[in-house]
Amino acid sequence: MQELQQTIEMVLDYIRGIWLKKRYIMLCSWLICPIGFGYVAMMPDVYKSEAVVFVDTRSMLQPLLSGLAIQTNPQQEIAMMAQTLLSRSNIEIIARESDLDITVNTADGYAKLINALSDNIKLDRTGRNNIYNISYSNKSPELAKRVVQETLDLFVEGSLGNNRRDTDTASRFLDEQISEYETRLIEAEQRLADFQRRYNDILPVSGSFYSTLQGATGNLESTQLQIRELQQQVTSLKSQMSSGRATDGFDVRQGDNTPVITTRYDDRIKSLEEKIDQLKLRFTDKHPDVIEAKNLLASLEKSRQDELKAYFSETSEDGDDTNLSPLATELKLEVSRLEGQIASLRVRESDYEAKIQELRNKIDLVPQIEAESTALNRDYGITKQKYEELLRRKEAAELSRRADVSSEELQFRIIEPPLVPDTPTGPKRLVYYTGILVLGFGMGIALAFAISQIRPVLVRGRQLTSLTSFPVLGAVTHLNLKQIQRRNRMRVFLFILSSGAIVTMYAILLAAEVAHVNLVERFL
Repeated sequence: MQELQQTIEMVLDYIRGIWLKKRYIMLCSWLICPIGFGYVAMMPDVYKSEAVVFVDTRSMLQPLLSGLAIQTNPQQEIAMMAQTLLSRSNIEIIARESDLDITVNTADGYAKLINALSDNIKLDRTGRNNIYNISYSNKSPELAKRVVQETLDLFVEGSLGNNRRDTDTASRFLDEQISEYETRLIEAEQRLADFQRRYNDILPVSGSFYSTLQGATGNLESTQLQIRELQQQVTSLKSQMSSGRATDGFDVRQGDNTPVITTRYDDRIKSLEEKIDQLKLRFTDKHPDVIEAKNLLASLEKSRQDELKAYFSETSEDGDDTNLSPLATELKLEVSRLEGQIASLRVRESDYEAKIQELRNKIDLVPQIEAESTALNRDYGITKQKYEELLRRKEAAELSRRADVSSEELQFRIIEPPLVPDTPTGPKRLVYYTGILVLGFGMGIALAFAISQIRPVLVRGRQLTSLTSFPVLGAVTHLNLKQIQRRNRMRVFLFILSSGAIVTMYAILLAAEVAHVNLVERFL
């Protein structure tokens, strides 16, 4: 409780000290407030113009052209344009288009103008949607509107123009690269054609040199195998011809390897065997039909064997073709045909052997030629692949350009166009007047408090005790107390008069500003 009382007494001592130095409050208030009020009153009105634009980045062509055309990210494009809109080059364009550059004649003045525009033009994004607010304040309402309009036009045209310029730049670059790769492709094709003409006798049509050699060797071995097979067939036929002559009842059937001699009884024997098999399915071996069929089969087989013995028993004493049977004639013709095939295969064998020998003679040149061929084909393949890829990119870029012409990816919708402001938006004189009033009295109070601490005035005995550590035994009053009280009342009256004048001045300016605003709103 005692500490609280001491704190209260200390605060009261500070207030008494400030009150005793109240002349500094009067001095500061008259030095700051009238000058500040006059400065704020003389400040020109500022008009603010603003525009609100919505950037629609949705396009129906985006899902349709996915994977077919080159697509950019419209969100990134509009964000980049918003960040670079207030660059120095764009600010200079805005100054030229709004005729602000003709208001200055020096380089320093032009630099200050550009800096002022850069500081005063505001581009803010509202919320998550692509809604942008462009604003600018100036003493001239028409100029404020014109600057906002030029900024809005630059924002819209810059976004669309950048997209078109990027497309044109990409198209020119692709055209240059296509022309260059086309020239390189023609040169590579010419080199490859010259190389193939130079080594057409060594380079295989398909595959490698070694595969060609291996294929020729395989063909030679296959031909030689066929020759041996045909020779075996000729030998077999000649052995049959030398064993006897054929009768009119025989025929020669050419099989896979050796001819088989058939008689006129073979078909009857085969059909009778089939009939016996069918009878056995229904009857036993003791059935009369089965017994009769078996007897007939035995008779036919005996007749066949007799004819075969008669055939092999015939001989030709002088080898004259006129004495040959029809079967022997057929065998001789078959031998002649086989010998003809052997002769043709011999020719093919010789051709394969010559080709293999020629390839083996060139085998030392093959590694170098194939390495050079591989390098040429690789260069040609890479150049052709790049050329075709550039053509595809060119088609994709052309499709993108046509899509941009038919439907822009960025649609700018002006929500609020820039207008000429009718009422000033600044300066905030009410706020400034109040701030100057508070500043004037606040500076005076602070100065009075500082001086009261530097040169304190003792009003109580306890203050003297705290300063000197000596007890105060008593206090005496001033002999001329009435004169002192009269002087103090005069000081209080002057302080109240001074502060009242400042407050009255503040009230008059406040009322005038409110009346001015109401008057403007009434006429509008």
